[in-house]
Amino acid sequence: MVKPASFPRILRSTLVALAIAWTPAAAFADALIDNVAGRTLDKDGKVVRFTGLLLTPDGKVVRLLGPKDKRPDKLDWRADMKGRVLLPGFVDSHGHLMGLGFRLLELDLSPTRSLDEAKARIAAYAAANPDRKWVLGGGWNQEAWGLGRFPTAADLDAVVSDRPAVMERADGHSLWANSAAMKAAGITARTIAPAGGRIEKVGGQPSGVFVDAAMALIQKAVPQPLAKDRNTAFLKAQNALLSHGITATTDMGTSLDEWMTYRRMGDAGNIRIRILSYGGGVEDSVRIGGTGPTQWLYNNRLRLVGVKLYADGALGSRGAWLKQPYADAPGQSGLGFLSDDVIRNLMSRAAMDKYQVAVHAIGDRANAQVLDAIDELAETYKGDRRWRIEHAQIVDPADLPRFGRHGIIASMQPVHETSDRIMAEARLGPARLAGAYAWNSMLKNGATLAFGSDYPVESPDPFAGWAAAITRQGPDSQPYGGWQPQEIIGREAAWRAYTMDGAYAAFAEDMFGRLGQGQQADFIIVDRDPLESSPTDLRATKVEETWIGGQKVWDRR
Repeated sequence: MVKPASFPRILRSTLVALAIAWTPAAAFADALIDNVAGRTLDKDGKVVRFTGLLLTPDGKVVRLLGPKDKRPDKLDWRADMKGRVLLPGFVDSHGHLMGLGFRLLELDLSPTRSLDEAKARIAAYAAANPDRKWVLGGGWNQEAWGLGRFPTAADLDAVVSDRPAVMERADGHSLWANSAAMKAAGITARTIAPAGGRIEKVGGQPSGVFVDAAMALIQKAVPQPLAKDRNTAFLKAQNALLSHGITATTDMGTSLDEWMTYRRMGDAGNIRIRILSYGGGVEDSVRIGGTGPTQWLYNNRLRLVGVKLYADGALGSRGAWLKQPYADAPGQSGLGFLSDDVIRNLMSRAAMDKYQVAVHAIGDRANAQVLDAIDELAETYKGDRRWRIEHAQIVDPADLPRFGRHGIIASMQPVHETSDRIMAEARLGPARLAGAYAWNSMLKNGATLAFGSDYPVESPDPFAGWAAAITRQGPDSQPYGGWQPQEIIGREAAWRAYTMDGAYAAFAEDMFGRLGQGQQADFIIVDRDPLESSPTDLRATKVEETWIGGQKVWDRR
């Protein structure tokens, strides 16, 4: 049995290197997390304050203790938190676990604010990695660069011409390739974009940018990562999420290779975070789960829950499918990936085996298509289906009330609004913003909000998203009063969307998402009280410790 005094020291030593296998401590008798400024929500979403957390031998909450409640006389161990703030762990309802891991391992262009800055960073990375046969990275955003256009192969050739180079856009819906990469993929002026994709062109020639389904034309030539690379990427991503206080994450679009990585990590005892997986399409989900969602694996650390489908692309690359043409590109209305019949058939096939269905829909036309499909399928597939619409960024105000039907989950990401608002104004024009990033309207119309970050598109930091949700302002406190301020939601409502309703959105509310009797003791220790902090201070909140199932799995010290 691990003694309380040595417990933190032992855990710190296991976190020195990410690659070291994590082995859970032996089962303990009743334990007490004491002397805390505890904050959680009850089953009705009301704030509960407590000073002690009593745990069972298997890491579940026995009860919350107040300052006057008598502490048990006999405990296996007691941790004194010295009055620090304790919160339930966050649930990120939309992320890409392996995408985050590889972004941390490869070239990250997300901090760049100009094309020249990006080119300098690419050149430095290529020079520092002469043995890499392909130069790979991502995170670029031509809007953040103020470029007024997509970058081109010629821009990339200017800094990397001796080997293929491919950079993924920040939203994951476009690739920027140099001439060597296009040659390796066999791309010519005669190459035809597949349905749901677009090849950007200059003077009739491929420019070097491939949007949505056209990305596959380049991706087929990119060498696949080795199993050891995937393992390293997983450990990197897991550590990053735990450092932000995320104790459970939805992995949206899990491939079979990614699932096998999770299984390898689980078999080796290296999964600490809870992973709620949605297969990348019906085929991958069936190959992983067979006849339906899996059971919880590895001591409630991994489960295949459902199927992820795509109705359209992203706003930044003008792939979001709109009812009316783009204000800044009148000849384009975006890309609808699936016909009405096809999307219904795929959703039906998934629902038939009781997979939960989650559909990416950003544009108002795509959201209407998914809502139409749910209206029809809900007549056949009864019961608690919790149909999910991922992002739901641009919605026709006439369609907002439809989110309150059939138990629909609006899985949204507050940080997208603060990152996208200027670009959204350009793409849509002022007359079409009423249903944009409409969190408050979703709640008023009876939808369940589940918040996430869409990492690595955005930082996984939930405190940044929480602050965005209650202000509609970015880290610079702009714009004054918030952008489309009628869609601001309350502090507790935003917290709920990041915790208990994030768990509910994946059928896990009986296990985690808050701290109540019988719930898993998934909690974090932070450096301030987010319920009493200004929005600026809320953004600055730091996680000091992360605990899952009553065991400390990450420590900032």
